[in-house]
Amino acid sequence: MDETVLTEDGIRLWATRIGEGEPVVFCHGGPGLWDTMADVAASLAAVATVYRWDQRGCGRSERSGPYSVARTLADLDAVRAHFGLERMALLGHSWGAQLALRYALAYPERVTKLVYVSGTGIDLGSTWHEAYERNLRRGIGEHVARWELLGSMDRTDAEDRELCVLQWSADFVDRDRALQHADDMATPWFGVNFECNAALNAEDKRDWGSPQLRDRCAALEVPTLIVDGAEDIRPRSAVDSLAQALPAVSRVSLTGAGHLPWVEDPTGFRSAVGGFLSGYRA
Repeated sequence: MDETVLTEDGIRLWATRIGEGEPVVFCHGGPGLWDTMADVAASLAAVATVYRWDQRGCGRSERSGPYSVARTLADLDAVRAHFGLERMALLGHSWGAQLALRYALAYPERVTKLVYVSGTGIDLGSTWHEAYERNLRRGIGEHVARWELLGSMDRTDAEDRELCVLQWSADFVDRDRALQHADDMATPWFGVNFECNAALNAEDKRDWGSPQLRDRCAALEVPTLIVDGAEDIRPRSAVDSLAQALPAVSRVSLTGAGHLPWVEDPTGFRSAVGGFLSGYRA
């Protein structure tokens, strides 16, 4: 059942829950996108109560700012409070993995476990982004000219969707099914919040990659599982420094999977994440 979470500044956030067991709150990717992990929630419902939500200005949530990392962390805490959770596990994907890590660093006493899926680590983006751009263009393949054209022009909503489907298709290893997987991600289509995307990405660039961040991660005692698709177009070496910094961490790399590993290896993903979560102890 859909629910409305009201933030402290009066913004309405969409949320929903499914399952039975220890509480796990999902943090979707983006920024500026929406939750597309209903299938993940369903696969984990036997071992956890899964809470999904759309971040401020995104998807089914109210399209209103302001947009900042601090504001998004406060919104995540509003989701926790709305559902009456004293403590919770967090599962974050891509940008959401960074968000979940930030929350755990800010409020470690409220986080039981952290599942860090397809994130990009704690180093500066410049250490991996050039390789990502090469891999992205290679993954888009024969559609790269159309993708470039769409990216350079003023677009309709339908053209925004086309651009995203072409770009997201590069995130899948199975090229025969990549466009269909990407189209599934874009259905239903809620529209990208590019203002939110720009604001949060700019903030990440300012404060990611510092020695202080590494030290904070080294002091984080929250048990963490890092889950990677081995063929993610974002180099997995970007996550190495995070894995080395965290004191209570395990890591699973799923062969034959890309940026959304639960799509291309659902069994391996469910086994790794479900096993980690079901071993929860308060």
